[in-house]
Amino acid sequence: MSNVIDNLLRYVAINTRSDDKSKVTPSTPNQMKLAKLLQKELEELGLTTELDDHAYLFGTLPSNIESETKTIAFLAHLDTANFNSENVNPRVIEYKGGDIELNEGGKTMAVRDFPNLASYIGQRLVVTDGTTLLGADDKAGIAEIMAALKILKDNPTIPHGEIKVAFTPDEEIGRGPALFDVEKLGADLGYTVDGGPLGELQFENFNAASADITVRGRSVHPGSAKNKMKNAILIACEFNAALPAEERPEHTEGYEGFFHLDEMNGRVEETILNYIIRDHDMDKFQAKKERMNKTAQNLNKKYGEGTVEVTMSDSYYNMKEKIEPYMYIVENAKQAFEMAGVQPQISPVRGGTDGAQLSYKGLPCPNIFTGGENFHGEFEFISVESMEKAVEVILNIIAVYAENQFVE
Repeated sequence: MSNVIDNLLRYVAINTRSDDKSKVTPSTPNQMKLAKLLQKELEELGLTTELDDHAYLFGTLPSNIESETKTIAFLAHLDTANFNSENVNPRVIEYKGGDIELNEGGKTMAVRDFPNLASYIGQRLVVTDGTTLLGADDKAGIAEIMAALKILKDNPTIPHGEIKVAFTPDEEIGRGPALFDVEKLGADLGYTVDGGPLGELQFENFNAASADITVRGRSVHPGSAKNKMKNAILIACEFNAALPAEERPEHTEGYEGFFHLDEMNGRVEETILNYIIRDHDMDKFQAKKERMNKTAQNLNKKYGEGTVEVTMSDSYYNMKEKIEPYMYIVENAKQAFEMAGVQPQISPVRGGTDGAQLSYKGLPCPNIFTGGENFHGEFEFISVESMEKAVEVILNIIAVYAENQFVE
C-alpha cells in the first residue's frame, strides 16, 4: 500500500480555491503555499525542482536505465473549484451501502440522488462534512503522482526513464496552461491525472467558449411605464428562453454539447448573463455560438439596436485533433490499465483539462482517472481503492516506457 491517502488528507487541508476575478497568477495565494510544500516533498523524493513566481512547479527524476526512451510527464493542478474550500474536514468511512450522513445538521448523500454509490460497497470512501468540497479535483491527482514517486524512491531497482512532474495553478478557471513553458518542461508526452471514476481514460474534451450577454433596458416609474419601460431582466429571460432547453447541462451527456447559464445579475435598466458554451464537435460548437449572436440580433430588431450585446471568447479546443497523430500514447495507457486489472473506459471529457491546451502547445496529453466522483461540491467523494489503482497505473505507464514495450 502507498501513502496516497495520507497525501490527499494533507493537501486538502490547504484552501486553494481559484478566483476568476483575479488578474494575477496564481489567482489565490494559497496555491503558492501548496506548491512550496510540494516542492519540498519532491526534493525529499530525489527530484530536482523549479518553482516560478506564478506557482508553476516542475520536477525531474533522472533516468536509471541505459537505454533511451520517452520522457514522460505527469501533471495535476493545484487549485480547486469555485465552491467553499475553507476548513475542509474530510473523513474516511468503510462504506457498507445506503445513504451517507455527512453531518449532524442533516446533510446526507442519498443513494436515490447518487446511485453511483452502489459501485463502492465494501470500499473505503473519503467524504466531506457536507459544508465544503473535498478537493480531490485535483489534489487526488497530486497525491497519486507523489505516492508513485515515493514507491520509486523506496525501490531504486525499479527501472524508469526520465520522469517529469508538473503541478500548475488555476486550471479550474481555464488559465492553467497560460504561462506553462512546454519547452522548459522537456517532456515528449504527458498524462494529466485529473479524471473521475476508476478506469476513465480520455483523449477528447469539449470545445469551449464563454459569453457575456449585456441587456440594456429603460427604467420608468411602473405607474406610468406603458410603452416606455424596457425591462432588461425580462428581455434577458427572453434571450435565455430562445436557446434550446434540451441543450442545457442537466439534459445532456456523452457527446452532447450545451449552453450553460452560469450567472445572472441585473436590474430593470441593465442585466448581465454569463454563459459557457460547450461541444465536442467543432461545427456544432460554431453553430452554438452563431445561435447566440442570432438570438441577440432578433431581440435587437424587436427592442431596438443596442439592447442586447454579446461578448464571446473561446477558451480551449478539443485535444482529439492533437492526440490522434500520437495514439500510441493512449494505447500505452490502455496497456498500463490492463496490467493493473483495470478495464479502460474510453470516454470524452465533459469539460476541459490542462491537457487540452497543452496538447495544442505541443505536449500531447491525455487524461487518466483519479477515482473521484461528484466533483465541485459538498457531495464529492473518492475511493481509496481507486486511488491505489491510479498509483499502480502511473507506475505501469512508467514501466511500459522504461521497458520499451510501447507501441509507437
